[in-house]
Amino acid sequence: MKRRDFLLTAAGAGLAPVAGLLTPAQAASTALSLVAEPVTVQILPDGNPATDMLGFNGSSPGPLLRLKQGARQAIRFDNKIDQDSAVHWHGLRIDNAMDGVPGLTQAQVKPGHGFDYALTPPDAGTYWYHSHNRSWEQVARGLYGPIIVEEASPPDIDRDVVVMVDDWRLMETGGLAPGYDSMHDQAHQGRLGNYARALFDDDSTVQRGQRLRLRIINVATDRVFPVKLSGIEGRVVALDGMPLSEPRAIEEMLLAPAQRVDIIADVTSDAAVSVLAPLRDGDYVLGELKVEGKAKERRTSAIAPLPANSLGKPDLANSQDVLVKMEGGAMNPRIMQLNSIWGLGGRNDINQEPVLRIERGRSARLRLANETLFPHGIHLHGHHFFEMSADGALGDARDTSLVMPDQTLDVACVFDNPGKWLLHCHMLGHQAAGMKTWVEVI
Repeated sequence: MKRRDFLLTAAGAGLAPVAGLLTPAQAASTALSLVAEPVTVQILPDGNPATDMLGFNGSSPGPLLRLKQGARQAIRFDNKIDQDSAVHWHGLRIDNAMDGVPGLTQAQVKPGHGFDYALTPPDAGTYWYHSHNRSWEQVARGLYGPIIVEEASPPDIDRDVVVMVDDWRLMETGGLAPGYDSMHDQAHQGRLGNYARALFDDDSTVQRGQRLRLRIINVATDRVFPVKLSGIEGRVVALDGMPLSEPRAIEEMLLAPAQRVDIIADVTSDAAVSVLAPLRDGDYVLGELKVEGKAKERRTSAIAPLPANSLGKPDLANSQDVLVKMEGGAMNPRIMQLNSIWGLGGRNDINQEPVLRIERGRSARLRLANETLFPHGIHLHGHHFFEMSADGALGDARDTSLVMPDQTLDVACVFDNPGKWLLHCHMLGHQAAGMKTWVEVI
């Protein structure tokens, strides 16, 4: 990966965050409204053309939704774009009927129509929402936004900042390039952008000595983002919304599309807190929070674990084991037998039989075997699972796992949420071209 992959020649070097990209959170006690509609956003630095996109409530990303753990929240979705759409609440273990997957949990929402969602999130943490109809196009065009499910006892911090990393395929006119259904893209790494940046929900300045919570979300359609941070010292406290039992050191991160990481850290720089993409020819600044002044009081307490969510541990002695192969893609001989570009678990469509049918409350071990030349971010709806080490020990809880070429990764899950749940690659171009199946919990 080189710097030119991220930057349009005509764009210049500036990457100042766009103020007001995210609207203020609305009160959780009232019904919320999300309206999908055309928007115009200044993605490129000031002085360059604006970009016509899709968004929610007049912006892309859409508004930050703050939900209460365990509290029911009604959300009205209205579709004012020229395509069918729906909203998926990524990472939330909610009722199946509210999951937002046309053809599996609901009908498509036609232009000019709406759908009433009702969410009761059981887990605190960092999540996000996005379109799940033609998602490889509609997410690329801007139909997504962040979700915070608040802890009953939040950590002691000064600022809570959402950081979304994304890329766009832009023309020199500032417009989004066409070709969302490119078979070449779908057979390779997906629709990679030529311009990338970090978007902050609050881009105001910070002070040296302040304690921040940074919630980093990879909202890109297909790009696996390398990310590192400078100007802070702290600990990683959660992955994909699930708190770590013990905070760990901040290292360079490799985030698949849809993965999240929460960091609590103290500002140590006098200049900026920087979100960087480490590339072969140097670090590329995705975005920065400028530092002005010093905090009056500096926290000296250790960074403690976040309150644990109630996630069941798998019963591996009585688990149902399933091999889920990733097959196909460019330069793969299996592509001729798949009747599609990609396959997952021997399937390529949700109209086929599920890869797993399992009784509610039972555990399963999924062996994710990547037999392709490309990485894949495998996402399971409605559940979190535990990544397993080579010796069979349970590791981190996640809802999306990055599986590299020729890698096999075992994940274990308690399937305690009844319904029909999508299992797919979150490189959305791969999903569009067949890397999808489903699980039924009965």
